[in-house]
Amino acid sequence: MATVKIGFAPTRRSIFSAPDAIKYAGLTRDRLKELGIEFVDIDDINPEGLLYDDNDVEPIARKFEEAGVKGLFLPHCNFGTEYVCARLAKRLGLPVLLWGPRDERPEPNGIRLRDSQCGLFATGKVLRRFRVPFTYLTNCRLTDPEFEAGLKQFLAVCNVVSTMRRTRILQIGPRPFDFWSTMCNEGELLEKFNIQLSPIPLPELYAEMKKAKEEGVEVKEVMNYCCDNMCIAPSVGENHLENIAALKVAMSRLVKKYGCNAVAIQCWNALQDGIGIMPCAANSLLNEEGIPVVCETDIHGAITAVMAEAAGMDECRTFFADWTVRHPDNENGELLQHCGPWPISVAREKPTIDIPVAFDHTGSVMAEAKHGDMTLCRFDGDEGEYSLLLGHAKGIDGPYTKGTYVWVEVEDLKKLEYKVVTGPYIHHCVGIHKDIVPVLFEACKYLGIKPDLYDSCEEEVERQIYAPNEAK
Repeated sequence: MATVKIGFAPTRRSIFSAPDAIKYAGLTRDRLKELGIEFVDIDDINPEGLLYDDNDVEPIARKFEEAGVKGLFLPHCNFGTEYVCARLAKRLGLPVLLWGPRDERPEPNGIRLRDSQCGLFATGKVLRRFRVPFTYLTNCRLTDPEFEAGLKQFLAVCNVVSTMRRTRILQIGPRPFDFWSTMCNEGELLEKFNIQLSPIPLPELYAEMKKAKEEGVEVKEVMNYCCDNMCIAPSVGENHLENIAALKVAMSRLVKKYGCNAVAIQCWNALQDGIGIMPCAANSLLNEEGIPVVCETDIHGAITAVMAEAAGMDECRTFFADWTVRHPDNENGELLQHCGPWPISVAREKPTIDIPVAFDHTGSVMAEAKHGDMTLCRFDGDEGEYSLLLGHAKGIDGPYTKGTYVWVEVEDLKKLEYKVVTGPYIHHCVGIHKDIVPVLFEACKYLGIKPDLYDSCEEEVERQIYAPNEAK
C-alpha cells in the first residue's frame, strides 16, 4: 500500500482554553499514531506545538516541505486562528483537511472551553477568501468511525494530487494515424497539470530490446514468469515469447531511463512489422507491476490510469478498456474489452497468451476479468477544458469474447452512453475493483478538473467525503 505523509498543524485561538487545545492536540497525535498515519509534527516550533502565531508560518512551511509532506491537516483544537491556517495553506499549495473535535458540554458556570465547530465555520470562509481548496471532515470525535475513514480517504486524495503533479508519460511512437480520437495537447497538459511526455521513436525501443536479448538474464526470467503464470498457446513460438519478454524488459528500462510512471504505446501496426508480435502481453506484465501501460498512444488514457492507481493506494491494479458493445440481454449491460493488456491479477481465470481479435500476430492476453464492484473513469478534454467521467459498475455474466474482457452493469447505460458520445470522452476508460469515486471526485478540486458523475449526484458523493462511514 502506498504511504502518504501529511503535515500536522493543530491550531488554537488565544481567547479560548490553551490547556484544552494542547490536550486535544495530544489526543489527536495519539490517534494518528494508533491508525498508523505518518505525519510531521510542529511540536518543536513553539512550546505548545500549536499553530496560532503568524511568525511560525514560514518555519512550519519549511519543515513540511523538507519532510516531503503531501497534505496539510488542520485540527481545530479550539476555535483556531483562521487567518494563520489560511496563510500556511496558501504557502504550501497542498491538499488541506479541515476538522475539529466535537465540543463537550459547557462548564457548570457556563464557560465553553473550545468552540471548535464555530472555528471551523470561520476557517472555511477564510480559506475561500484565500482561494485555497480544502477537504472538510465532519465535526466528530476521535473515536468515531468517520474520523478514521475520512483521514484515510484524504490520504488517497493527497496521493492522487501528488502523483498527478509529478507524472511523466513514456510515449512510444506517435498515435496510430486512424486514431484521431486519441490526439492530445502536450503543451496544455504541461501548462495546466505539469504532466510531461517523454516521446521516443520505435527504433529506440527495438534497440533496447536487442540489448536486453543479448544480455539474456532478465529476458529469461520474464519468459519463465510467463510460463509459470499464463497458458502459452500454440501460436506463441519460442521466438515470440522471447520478444514478449524483451519488450517488457525494454519498456521497463526506458521507464526508468526517462523517469516515467506510465506508458502510452503505438501498439499497431508498425510495431508488428518491427518485432512480429502484439505488445499486449508485455503491457500486461508492466501493468501488473503498477506501471500503467495503455494502447494506441492514448495519453489521456495513461493519465486516467495514473489517477486511478493513485486513488487505489496501490492495493489493486487497474485495467484499460474499450466501451465496446451493449449486452445482448441486459439493458444496462456493456462489454469492456481490449486486445489483451490487462494485468493478470485482474483475471478470474489463468490467462492465455494468443492471437487477439482483428489481428494476425500473437502476443495478447486472453482472460475474463473478475466480477464484483468496480469504479470506471476517463480523464479527457478539449478546447482547454478537462473533466473526469466516473462512476460505479459491477461485473456480470455475458458471452465469451477474445482478449481481456468483462461484461459490466451500470445504473443507467443510456445516460453513460450519452456522456461518452457527446464528450469530451472517447471509447476508452480505466477500471479498478475498488470504490474510488469519492477520492477521485475530491482530487479533481485540487487539480482544476471537472468531476462528471454518470451514476450519482454530487450531494451523494460529497456526503461520502465529509461523513464517509455514515454514507456507506
